[in-house]
Amino acid sequence: MIGRLRGAVAEVGEEDALIDVMGVGYVVRCGAKTLSRLPAVGDETLLHIESQWTEQGGMRLYGFLTRDERRAFLMLQAIQGVGPKAALGVLDVLSPADLANAAARGDKAAVGRANGVGPKLALRIVTELKDKQLTESPFVVSGAPLAGVPAPVKASASGEAVAALIKAALQELGR
Repeated sequence: MIGRLRGAVAEVGEEDALIDVMGVGYVVRCGAKTLSRLPAVGDETLLHIESQWTEQGGMRLYGFLTRDERRAFLMLQAIQGVGPKAALGVLDVLSPADLANAAARGDKAAVGRANGVGPKLALRIVTELKDKQLTESPFVVSGAPLAGVPAPVKASASGEAVAALIKAALQELGR
């Protein structure tokens, strides 16, 4: 299996790129977002690769600029009804962190913007990815505290009064 390619970008097409690694050209399928972020033809790139075997097409290489994108691609494909094309489509509209946030919020509309993802599949994706970590580093869901970190406690009227008395006493002692 091929896990990573470092080489010169030889060509960029609509769905794939040709990466020249020491004279051997590898055809790597990528999402439109990845293809648009590749360096210019002739420049060196590093792609994280997912190798897959199909009966019709033989070996296929899927390329990603980050390990998190590759990880999210694999997790998406583990969901019934999500193939490589739909997984690449989702990653074209949402970064792995944004996908994790959308899943945590149950935002099927954000996932549904991807080519090849209808409302039912978008719901299945957010449901199945809800509690999964799609990135290697922990992230904070917008508006939600980190797991294990207590949410700030609102001060009560008596707590505020005690804090004011302590502050006044400390100021008095400082005179």
